[in-house]
Amino acid sequence: MVEHCRGGTHPALVARLASGWLILGERQIFRGYCLLLPDPVVPHLNALAGAARLGFLGDMARAGDAILEVTGALRINYAMFGNVEPALHAHLFPRQADEPDATRTAQPFALDWSLAPPYSDHSHADLKRRIAAALA
Repeated sequence: MVEHCRGGTHPALVARLASGWLILGERQIFRGYCLLLPDPVVPHLNALAGAARLGFLGDMARAGDAILEVTGALRINYAMFGNVEPALHAHLFPRQADEPDATRTAQPFALDWSLAPPYSDHSHADLKRRIAAALA
């Protein structure tokens, strides 16, 4: 994905940040769900040192601020695992106050992602543009 971002060909690319790339998630399990991908790619957060680590975490929070502003979310849930894809990436999930009870207390990976709308330029271009503008 980072190679596609570098080449400007990733369809869900939101913005270039100092530490990497912000993209909208392939499945919009929550509207505005994004991933932050570091550039250069590293295996996990602890592989970053000093300023690079602080930069990635700062960009993650900055992206969260922009997503909050644009989506009107109650909060952002942040997640970094790396067990399936052994490259650092942060998930940013905007959570809404009006989520159904069954969803409100569920962690996102427990939900049925096959029911989530896939990213498409047709449906999400304005959202992508607004998040990018909030980051500018």
